[in-house]
Amino acid sequence: MHWTIEDMAWEDPEGAALRAGQRAELDARYGCEDHEPGAAPSAADIDVFLVARDRVTGAALACGALRRLDAGSAEVKRMYVAPGARGTGVATAVLRALEAAALERGWATLRLETGSLQPDAERFYRREGYREIPLFGAYVGSPISVCYERVLA
Repeated sequence: MHWTIEDMAWEDPEGAALRAGQRAELDARYGCEDHEPGAAPSAADIDVFLVARDRVTGAALACGALRRLDAGSAEVKRMYVAPGARGTGVATAVLRALEAAALERGWATLRLETGSLQPDAERFYRREGYREIPLFGAYVGSPISVCYERVLA
């Protein structure tokens, strides 16, 4: 393992830079800025925000967050890996750390939304044990959303 995973404040500048990189990639992929149904995550509604850092350089490599949905479930938000760290396993490490954080909080089910133009994300979540589910919450009726779920316990 060439990284550490830290719980950070949502407003942390390095975490914000990772999220901005994700946003730029998705804006380019979808050809617009309007590709996320529902309220964007914020410091007010994100319960967990994790950042993976390179052990040697300290550079921020990846991030992921959890937003509580109800007493037993949460939504994975802002999973992103910087281009230079892709294919290293850091995405799986962040996802597993999010799953552990969810279980610590009593959330046995994780849900997420990704977009129909993100087949790479869909492959990743399927490989990691998530199954496609009907659209939920703000994503109901979205022509570009694909939702997944994993029951952890």
